[in-house]
Amino acid sequence: MNLSKILTAAAAILIFSSAAGAAQTPTRMNQFNAWGTYAYAGSGGKVCYILSTPTTKKPSGVDHGDIFFLVSQKPGQGVSYEPQAVMGYKLKEGSKVTLDIDGKNWTMFVKGESAWMENAAEEPQLVAALKAGRQLKVDATSDRGTNTSYTYSLSGVTAALNSIKDCK
Repeated sequence: MNLSKILTAAAAILIFSSAAGAAQTPTRMNQFNAWGTYAYAGSGGKVCYILSTPTTKKPSGVDHGDIFFLVSQKPGQGVSYEPQAVMGYKLKEGSKVTLDIDGKNWTMFVKGESAWMENAAEEPQLVAALKAGRQLKVDATSDRGTNTSYTYSLSGVTAALNSIKDCK
């Protein structure tokens, strides 16, 4: 499956899961190296986001499902640049997802198959690190207790974030 099809499928999955059953079809706006940009009309107004898939998945030999990292803009809901990790499996309840961008670390809380910033006040610093960084590493623990690790290229992330800056 090529990256375009994966990202489009990912976009549809994310929109369905985040819209509480009211599925919205996202529009793919652009592709900036490893990062695609998408938008859809949500109940609280337009939602724009950038999304990427990992370049490496560990451990090898296990079914990771569809894995994504995204940053969304939801101006109608007062949300600006909200990072989220989405796994293709249920995360271990009470565990944390850790992010490492070129040696700087952040922690995310988990719910179901997704994770969000533990301290929302750190979101701007994380977004700045994404823009300045070369690589994002995401470590998580599955509900079965498997430790997983994903690496993302940050090539194109700045252009992608800039393209959704004026989401309205």
